[in-house]
Amino acid sequence: MSDLKDLQQRAQEIAEKYNELTTRKGFNRWGPKDRAMGFVTDVGELMELVMAKENMRHIDDVDARLKHELADCLWSILVLAKHYNVDLEKEFLATMDHLEARIAKELS
Repeated sequence: MSDLKDLQQRAQEIAEKYNELTTRKGFNRWGPKDRAMGFVTDVGELMELVMAKENMRHIDDVDARLKHELADCLWSILVLAKHYNVDLEKEFLATMDHLEARIAKELS
């Protein structure tokens, strides 16, 4: 099984290959701003799939598309975190600790 750093490395490798392909096709390379805009688009697509899973609309092959879109969103997050030198594992764990403490305080 891969750890988060392995996933981030793989995501970055694919992002670099994607930029090479984009350049060969005569388009601009994607920077962090472009990646973030792509991520927002993916989140919109994810929302449509969630709506389909919740029986609010019909989308063919929704389960496969949902898996793909979640992975696509993760790819963008991993690449953005790498670009901005964010230790995603450390920050995730700190955020979970913060949320857990806030919940515990609210429940007590």
